[in-house]
Amino acid sequence: MNRPEKGREIHLRRNPTGTPVEDDFEVVVVPVIKPADGEVLVRTRFFSVDPYMRGRISAARGYADPWPPGEAMRGGCVGEVIESGDPALPVGAFVLGGYGWREYYRARADEVNRIEPGETPLSAYLGVLGMPGMTAYVGLLTIGGLERGESVFVSGAAGAVGSTVCQIARLHDCRVVGSAGSERKVEWLTERARIDAFNYKKNTDLTAELKSRFPDGIDVYFDNVGGAHLEAAIANMNRHGRIVACGMISTYNTTEPPPGPRNMMRIVGERLTIRGFIVGDHAEQRERFTERMTSWIESGDVVYEETVVDGIENAPRAFIGLFSGENLGKMVVKV
Repeated sequence: MNRPEKGREIHLRRNPTGTPVEDDFEVVVVPVIKPADGEVLVRTRFFSVDPYMRGRISAARGYADPWPPGEAMRGGCVGEVIESGDPALPVGAFVLGGYGWREYYRARADEVNRIEPGETPLSAYLGVLGMPGMTAYVGLLTIGGLERGESVFVSGAAGAVGSTVCQIARLHDCRVVGSAGSERKVEWLTERARIDAFNYKKNTDLTAELKSRFPDGIDVYFDNVGGAHLEAAIANMNRHGRIVACGMISTYNTTEPPPGPRNMMRIVGERLTIRGFIVGDHAEQRERFTERMTSWIESGDVVYEETVVDGIENAPRAFIGLFSGENLGKMVVKV
């Protein structure tokens, strides 16, 4: 295609306080610049919205520097090279990059990764075959040290990470239970992911719920939610149990520090391990992850769901929807 003169981007307008609103973002029209030698110009097909982005648009520094207002939102994106200054990435090649919420971007060829999607949808490289899938893989197998036949509880089980964790655990002959926030999500988990699941919004006593579903205790808890879920899991962990601290979406939009679990002393008595991680620290596992996950998808052992929002202008709404549970599986924006 011919290079357009201008393209749209979604910029962070201001750092949100509490739950983000659409007015925290703005659509900005920018020139589309010809790539120099060693660069490519990419037309974005899909980009990702992820819960971790909430921390990156906060004014406070977290595990990495915050993204400043006035710049385009970052994150995973897949697209097609439409102009190239590098023979290794010709026009028509598909690439995975980190340039986020933009219709077009220019990048050095060594800053993007070529992908060969074949029959695999491009959007899958932002989900089950991308950062969320690898987060599930590394978190459960490396951080959690999963062993066959163990009992595994997963919160946020119908999300991009959680749904993959559940299925990897099932493939390791584990007893798996997931929590989700709607009957639709529970139905998908039981019928498609083939695990046990419950709607936590219908239950005011999570500790009792887990006790009934894990009468012999929990060996591994994969935490995507934090708060009451973490407290209930601690109450039901087996001795030497492991808690994988992946995310705590229930606390991301709080304006005051939330209270911690009230049963932390149980960590001592039951010799529990709680370990946090960032998937980017485990890049050496990407090739092995990609091989295994591709095989699982092709065999039907792992299935995945996507919530696709059309139009770059709707990206803020899609992102905000993550915090009210509007997504089933991976939330992506189609450009």
